[in-house]
Amino acid sequence: MGREGEVVTALLPEFERAHPTIRVRVQQLPWTAAHEKLLTAFAGDVTPDICQLGNTWVSELVALGALEPLDRYAAASPTVEATDYFPGIWDTNRVGDRLYGVPWYVDTRLLFYRQDLLRDAGFSAPPRSWPEWTQMLAGIARQAPADRHAILLPLNEFEPLLALALQQDEPLLRDDGRWGNFRSAGFRRALSFYLDMFRHGWAPVTASIAISNVWNEFGRGRFVFYVSGPWNIGELKRRLPADQQPTWATAPLPGPDGPGASIAGGSSLVVFRASRHRAEAWRLIEFLSQPAVQRRFHALTGDLPPRRATWQDPELMADVHARAFREQLERVKPAPQVPEWERIAAELRLVAERAVRTDLSVDAAARELDARADLILEKRRWMLARRGGG
Repeated sequence: MGREGEVVTALLPEFERAHPTIRVRVQQLPWTAAHEKLLTAFAGDVTPDICQLGNTWVSELVALGALEPLDRYAAASPTVEATDYFPGIWDTNRVGDRLYGVPWYVDTRLLFYRQDLLRDAGFSAPPRSWPEWTQMLAGIARQAPADRHAILLPLNEFEPLLALALQQDEPLLRDDGRWGNFRSAGFRRALSFYLDMFRHGWAPVTASIAISNVWNEFGRGRFVFYVSGPWNIGELKRRLPADQQPTWATAPLPGPDGPGASIAGGSSLVVFRASRHRAEAWRLIEFLSQPAVQRRFHALTGDLPPRRATWQDPELMADVHARAFREQLERVKPAPQVPEWERIAAELRLVAERAVRTDLSVDAAARELDARADLILEKRRWMLARRGGG
């Protein structure tokens, strides 16, 4: 899918030379059409043998019975070593007590920041906790002109709020994903912290689509902090002039009381249950999981590798902007592993935006989110009850 579907073809000749009886045919899909294409393929019994799958889609295809469990393959593999993968990323592929995918590349969110502007505000290092972050946001805002802000949190992006919520002890859904748990003390704490950034004027009330060029605005100093993902390392290196390259940096997300967790995202490799070539598909997964191959894949795409061994590559170790991602990946958590999660995440964004724009209280927003999540999860409760799950 996407850029990865283009790049993987450059890696396959080596695999086919090592396995002369296997030929791989790649079908590229745009991300915007991939979900529908996969569901249509499943309904028509024409699924591929192996597939790149967004981590949040795994549970949906598991619920359909479309994916082959991979536990026995992984247990016997000399290449796929579970302990070498970042635990939070590996767990995105476990549904119940079974493994259904092997991480291919990883994605998470952390802080991009202007270290020169942070120094101008009197701070020599990025924040490590919410109290430190609050102090910095307030300090930046005190001296910023009216058209500049301490942080950019686009209202059409739910990921920053989700990351703050995953830093809490309580899960976002309760009772095995049957009900929303947004009225928990942890989520209300995360939402309150998020809303305070707008209510204090530290973040502008805007969506990213209202910003003509987020990289240029970052370079102009229109905001100091920006919560984003690894693709922006390459974007900022390409888009900012050479004299501005030393002005920006990356840092792991602060947590309530110290270094915080973030989102476990990215794509994994899965095998479809209907495949007639499951053993061959697993050999391809093993090949693409080799640290040396992952290093080449990273060089071609900029995607971050999911294995600690791959991060020993000298080029990755020397990349000062990627280093923070390496640290953050030790502290990532998967989103709730239910097929309905993407719909619930869409409601999370809508309710959070409403709270920002209308001054909806934290408690009222949490109640609204629980009500919307419970409605979405109604069929899940019915199905679990029919299976005797309560």
